[in-house]
Amino acid sequence: MHKLTGTLGIALAVLSTQALATGAISPGWTTVGNSGSSTTQDGVVNIPSGYSSINWISTNGGVDGNTLPGYPGTNGSTATSPTFSAAAGDQLSFMFDYVTSDGSGYPDYGWAGLYNSADNSLAAMLFTAVTTPSGNTVPGNGMPPIDAVTNPSFVSVVAGAPDWSPLGGSTGSCWDVGCGYTGWVSTSYTIGAAGSYYLQFGVANARDTLWDSGMAFAGAAIAGSPIDDTHSPVPEPEQWLMLLFGMPLLAARLRKFR
Repeated sequence: MHKLTGTLGIALAVLSTQALATGAISPGWTTVGNSGSSTTQDGVVNIPSGYSSINWISTNGGVDGNTLPGYPGTNGSTATSPTFSAAAGDQLSFMFDYVTSDGSGYPDYGWAGLYNSADNSLAAMLFTAVTTPSGNTVPGNGMPPIDAVTNPSFVSVVAGAPDWSPLGGSTGSCWDVGCGYTGWVSTSYTIGAAGSYYLQFGVANARDTLWDSGMAFAGAAIAGSPIDDTHSPVPEPEQWLMLLFGMPLLAARLRKFR
């Protein structure tokens, strides 16, 4: 009986691994800090038309030092895609919505970068967003120039204390002028050279760890092929082998048990 239970456990463990692989955000993505996904509108952040869910990251629960390299910050969260191959001329596209409860004098920020998988070097800065008391939030004032095209090209926040649960205790709060959210901004970038790349989204606190900010994102795709949460991962070859070898053994044990 124990052997039967053990064999069944192996098969169920493999299937459980596949269930867990869908995780809190898109399959195959990795995160550092605080991240998750939503399937319904949450406060000021809605689900864009044509999508069933979105991903998000937040400085609430962010990791110390997890900020944009070369740019000041205290703590933050990042979400990194699996590597993907792209040909010159391929279009990389996605949508994002930057949300901040911080305000004047505390320029929390967000970004997305395209990186070469061979050496982790930055291939393109896709967008930047920064908390500011006036002017444009996107592109981020004082941040690195961007290489992608955003629509709209320049974005100011919808001002106010944003209600969004990933902000934790900061939701519905605002520190001075500059709080709010951008709404969904479309982004596209033309790959310049064929290669292997990965995409990373990040959000960071600037001068303290109070009055958090976050970012929702959706629809990441390369040449029209999604790299977001709309597709489930294919089981790894070794997991298929475990199933192939485990199921006959399980069937034999069941016959013996009967």
